[in-house]
Amino acid sequence: MDLNSRDIRTIDDVLTLLDGLFAPEADRWSGGGADWWNGFYADRDRPVPFFVAKPDENLVSYVGRGLLPAGGGRALDLGCGPGRNSLYLASLGYEVDAVDLSATAIRWAEERTAEAGATGIRFLCGDAFTAPLEGPYDLVYDSGCFHHLPPHRRVSHLALLDRVLAPGGHFALTAFAAGEGGMGSELPDIDFYRKGGLDGGLAYTDASLRGIFADLTDVEVRRMRDETADSPAFGESFLWTALFRRP
Repeated sequence: MDLNSRDIRTIDDVLTLLDGLFAPEADRWSGGGADWWNGFYADRDRPVPFFVAKPDENLVSYVGRGLLPAGGGRALDLGCGPGRNSLYLASLGYEVDAVDLSATAIRWAEERTAEAGATGIRFLCGDAFTAPLEGPYDLVYDSGCFHHLPPHRRVSHLALLDRVLAPGGHFALTAFAAGEGGMGSELPDIDFYRKGGLDGGLAYTDASLRGIFADLTDVEVRRMRDETADSPAFGESFLWTALFRRP
């Protein structure tokens, strides 16, 4: 969009205009961020905690405690990365649509899927807000995508949930927790537009997450549990985990 034009007519036009206030190198969520994420995932030996081939401990916990059905359904994995949570959900019998901006991450996820002999996963490379996602989904899982969105794109995220999450379905996420010393920015929303960047991601309080997703029923919001290197699950306490249910 030409920021000097007079062609704003829709909400999408406004959102696109706000996208343009961020420098390309600071935009990690939309099409402009694909190159950044491709570089991020290119070195698989980097000591990045979530490069491990393990599902999130909260996701495993939800299933173990009966908060999510173990018998499967349809699931959407937003920002799937190398596919670790997609593979876990597929192992439970879910049919999974997994989307990520990074073609490098998608290739890695597809390799892991082939090595595991897993089926039932459809990987999509692109922006989750414009990808051909066909709901309804019984579960939408977001492990670290939401906290990389600029504030105005919460509108898009909520609209996506409204469009694809089945009645009675669950939405779960992990997100940077406020007060964790650099694992996410705690600046007010307006400051990100003044800076033209997101400082690597936004940190949230539990109250802010409950407020943003207030149209959903709060099942559980808690800190992610730290998991040891030999644990079968991934866990870092600088993250919130949250589970909501659509009425």
